[in-house]
Amino acid sequence: MDDLTAFQRDLLYVIAGADRPSGQSVRERIQGYYDTEINHGRLYPNLDTLVEVGLVEKGELDRRTNYYAITAEGEAAIRERRGWESIYVEEPLSPAAP
Repeated sequence: MDDLTAFQRDLLYVIAGADRPSGQSVRERIQGYYDTEINHGRLYPNLDTLVEVGLVEKGELDRRTNYYAITAEGEAAIRERRGWESIYVEEPLSPAAP
């Protein structure tokens, strides 16, 4: 996962937390986190990269709509990443002071 961009990593987490979301559903879910609009030209090439590296699989819901699903390799990458993160942040962080 160390070769993914932060955006690709965020997409992977969104897909892992959903049940075979469409690309549009992924965009809607991640849009709430980002301050800028996530357009087609940014979303789909990054989803395709996740598919190409084997972290996500892509299938057809119907002729016009694809779904995305986390693969076993994607789940393992998230577990590894979370393990690495836990070395540095073991407990939830305190809320920021006003």
